[in-house]
Amino acid sequence: MAISSISSEMRSPLYHQIYLVLKQQILDGTLPSGARLPAEQELMETYGVSRITAKRALDELAGIGLVERKRGRGTTVKDRPRRSMSPVKGGMDGLLESLLSIALETQPHLLHFDYVRAPDEVTVAMGLPFGTVMQHAVRIRVMDGVPFSYLETYVPEEIGRRFDRQDLAEKPMLALLEEGGLVIEAAEQTFSATLAAGQVAEALGVDMGTALLKLVRVVKDETGRPVEYITALYRPDRYQYRMALSRVRDRERGRNRWQAER
Repeated sequence: MAISSISSEMRSPLYHQIYLVLKQQILDGTLPSGARLPAEQELMETYGVSRITAKRALDELAGIGLVERKRGRGTTVKDRPRRSMSPVKGGMDGLLESLLSIALETQPHLLHFDYVRAPDEVTVAMGLPFGTVMQHAVRIRVMDGVPFSYLETYVPEEIGRRFDRQDLAEKPMLALLEEGGLVIEAAEQTFSATLAAGQVAEALGVDMGTALLKLVRVVKDETGRPVEYITALYRPDRYQYRMALSRVRDRERGRNRWQAER
C-alpha cells in the first residue's frame, strides 16, 4: 500500500513528509535496490514544493544511508542485504478466535468502499490476472474511542458482490465471507513495520513518522483459492502480537520441529 500524500496542514514540515513517504517506499520494496528516485524537479511538481524542500528530503535519505546521490546520475536506492527467515506455522482456529475477539472489542468505521482494478502486488499474491477488478475497502477499528487499526482489503469481485457497504460497516470481513458460503481454511501472513504517513497517520490519530505494526495476510478457502488480501496497520501502543512456542518431537524422523500457537 503505497502512501504518497502530504499536507501543509500537518505539524510535520513538508520536507519531512516527503522524506517519510520515500523512506517507506524504500523499506517496503516499492523502490527496490538500485531504483532511481524522482529528481528534485519531479518532487517539486508532484508535491508542489520548493527546490530547497525537495533537496532536503533527498539529503535526509542520503544522511541515513538509504540512498546515494551523485551529480549527473541522480539519487538511487543503495543495496541492502536481506536476511531470509523460515515461516512459523500457526493454527487457523487461533487466528479466527483472535480476529473475532478484536471485532467484539472494537467498533468499525468504513472510510472507503468501491470496485477497482487491483494493484499488481495484490493480483500476484492472489494468483489473478493483472488489472483484475476487485472489491476495495478501507476501514479503521476504534477501541474506547481511540483508533486501533487501519485495514485495507481486496476481495475478488464475484465474492465481494455477496455483501454490500452496510454489511462491511457492521461485520468483520471473515464473518461476511463465511456467511457468503465460503469455508475459510488457511492464511499466509507476514509481519513487518512501517511508518505512518498521509491519510494513515490522520486516520489513526498519530504523528507523521510514527512506527506502526504492519500485517499482510492472504486468506484462502478450503479449495486453496485466495479469497481476501488484507493489509492491516496497527498502533503499537494499542496492539501487540504474542505467540507461544512449543517443541514437538517428530518420532518418525527423530527430529525436533517448532510449533506455534497464537
